[in-house]
Amino acid sequence: MTDVAGWLFDPYEFEFMRRALAVLVIISVVGAVVGAFVVHKGLAFSGDALAHATLAGVAVAFVNGASVGAGALVAGVLTALGIGWTQRRTRVSYDTAIGILFVAMFSLGILVMSRRTAYTPDLFAFVFGNILGVSNADLLGAAVMAAAVLLFVWAFYRELLFVAYDPAMAAASGVRAAPFQYALLVLIAVAVVVALKAIGIVLVNAMLIVPAATGGLVADRMSNIMTIGAAVALAASVVGLHVSYYAEVSASAAIVLVACAIFLATALTVARRAAPAVASAEPPAP
Repeated sequence: MTDVAGWLFDPYEFEFMRRALAVLVIISVVGAVVGAFVVHKGLAFSGDALAHATLAGVAVAFVNGASVGAGALVAGVLTALGIGWTQRRTRVSYDTAIGILFVAMFSLGILVMSRRTAYTPDLFAFVFGNILGVSNADLLGAAVMAAAVLLFVWAFYRELLFVAYDPAMAAASGVRAAPFQYALLVLIAVAVVVALKAIGIVLVNAMLIVPAATGGLVADRMSNIMTIGAAVALAASVVGLHVSYYAEVSASAAIVLVACAIFLATALTVARRAAPAVASAEPPAP
């Protein structure tokens, strides 16, 4: 019993591990809440696009000596608004609008980075994640942005839910659908930035999608999907963090792989339970 307790709690003797766990709790909750809307609306590509689009803001801010977190937030929000404007004001499809803004911003980030002749670990940490390097300032910034996201969702939950399920019906019922569609894109952008330093551009979309998708396998109500998604994300974060600590592998990659394993196990369980019901509903063979 003592060995088990030691295995569980020894990593948190170090302050950087405690900060990592704290920021993962924040990411898990925000990712599950926003991710539920992302999965329901089929906006997985938008999450990935916004994550990559932040590279432009990160690179520009880094080169000019400004806050890379603020640069990422500005780039993410501008890209989100640009996607919404392009889709609404032109004849291109939603996916096309996302693709155009995504490649433009990501290419801008690569262009700015190519001007740097030396390897810059601080900049590349945003690409691959550096959860063990999260500072107190990073933790505070994530907490403030997460609180803003959660307060907005709490204040306008009914409108966001209505628009997510049926924008046309929401508009007919007097809900201003367009502003909330923009707001949803901005919420995705902010959620991406919350997780950016810890998980990295490459993997941040996974923490938006996988836990919420797991919740969607076993629940129908949006609030239940959010709760289950947060539980899955927290479990994956704790297990992945321990795997990273003891196996000396990438923490962000370990966390995402654990989340994917939970999704796979849940999907197999749901499919196995559904199989008898499907079989009983089939008509008897002639």
